[in-house]
Amino acid sequence: MELDKQKIMKPAVSVILPIYNQSSQLEYLFEQYTTQMATLGVTWEVLFIVNGSKDDSHEKALGYSKQNPNVKTFNLEKGGWGRAVKFGLSKAEGEVVCYTNSARTTIEDLILVLKCALANEGIVIKTTRVIRESFVRKIGSVLYNYENRLLLGTPLWDVNGTPKVIPAKYLADLNIFSEGDLIDAEIMAKLYRKNVQLVEILITSTKRISGKSTTKFGSALKMYRGLFKLKKQL
Repeated sequence: MELDKQKIMKPAVSVILPIYNQSSQLEYLFEQYTTQMATLGVTWEVLFIVNGSKDDSHEKALGYSKQNPNVKTFNLEKGGWGRAVKFGLSKAEGEVVCYTNSARTTIEDLILVLKCALANEGIVIKTTRVIRESFVRKIGSVLYNYENRLLLGTPLWDVNGTPKVIPAKYLADLNIFSEGDLIDAEIMAKLYRKNVQLVEILITSTKRISGKSTTKFGSALKMYRGLFKLKKQL
């Protein structure tokens, strides 16, 4: 009865989880998210956005959606972080919308950020990763975030840090066009230019739940160059 009631109500919180070749992780994600989201005391939905997966992630995610009406599954033929996030934002129905990296976000960090967002209406909350896997990645991040400040004026320490929680009212007219790794830079720059208050929460967790980072040297260079194009587009 309670699940049926939540199904017909507009969710207060939407959580978007891009899924890429994470079949073995889905059971863990489903159990953790459905259990912990229920502790928030508000209506909610979790969106599995399976994108370009070569395994049976989509089939498994569909199975979990049938077990809980608050969990929805979508499948995109093409992969890509930005494409999955953009699609998820278009499907989210919550008053507050969150997207995060499902392969590395701990449920504890997610719930902390969501609680902060629910207690502080009208602000955007995101995390900043203060510990990196390696010194090279730390330097790369510093350079990328400095470039964001220089070119786009975005005063953040970790533009790509997730979870990000954004009130839905700010998303309606953002007209997001990025479908790659620059989507975070685009969203944060546009929100900042609208004078939306951006709050960063420091997190220290570094453990990956599954897989390896898809950001390699070549893709990092592409992001650095892409910011110049993004500046012109904005």
